[in-house]
Amino acid sequence: MTKSTIWTIVGVVVAVVIAWWIVSALLSVLWFVVKLALVAAVALAVYIGLRAAFRHSED
Repeated sequence: MTKSTIWTIVGVVVAVVIAWWIVSALLSVLWFVVKLALVAAVALAVYIGLRAAFRHSED
């Protein structure tokens, strides 16, 4: 093995590790955004339901 081949292998390993970390971070952010959207949708549904329930009790 030449010195160039060893550096190529090291470069590939480092590139894979960095890519793995970036993809993991992006998926974490994406999951957080999806979870935030779901929480907002459920909170809106609960708010509308409570508002409707209290409006009927006042009539």
